[in-house]
Amino acid sequence: MSEETIFYSRLKQEIEKSRKSTNQIERELGYSRNSLHNYKNGTEPSGTRLIEIAEYFNVSPKFLIGKTNISSENSPIIIFEQLNDVQKLEMLKLCHNWSEKLIKNIQLPDSN
Repeated sequence: MSEETIFYSRLKQEIEKSRKSTNQIERELGYSRNSLHNYKNGTEPSGTRLIEIAEYFNVSPKFLIGKTNISSENSPIIIFEQLNDVQKLEMLKLCHNWSEKLIKNIQLPDSN
C-alpha cells in the first residue's frame, strides 16, 4: 500500500471540510471524473491545476504541496513575516496601544 503524498492528504482534508463530494468538486472545476482521486497515486498537479485547486478551496498553493502549514496567504503570521523590522516595530506599538485601550475599557465586576 503506497503512502499518500502531502498534496493528496491536504486535498482530501479540504474536500472533507467543504462537505462536498469529490465528483461534485471535479464537476465545479470542469475536471474529468476521478481526476482528483488520481492524485492519490503520487502524481503531482501541474502549476495551473495547483492554482485552480488552491483558489477553489481558498488556500495557498504552498499549503497544498506542503511548503507551509499555514493554509492562507492572508494569515497574520505570513503578513507579519513579510514586514521589515521598522514595520514590525510600528505594528508592535499599534498592538500595544490597542491592548492598553481594551484593558482600560474592561469593566470589572463588583466584589460586593
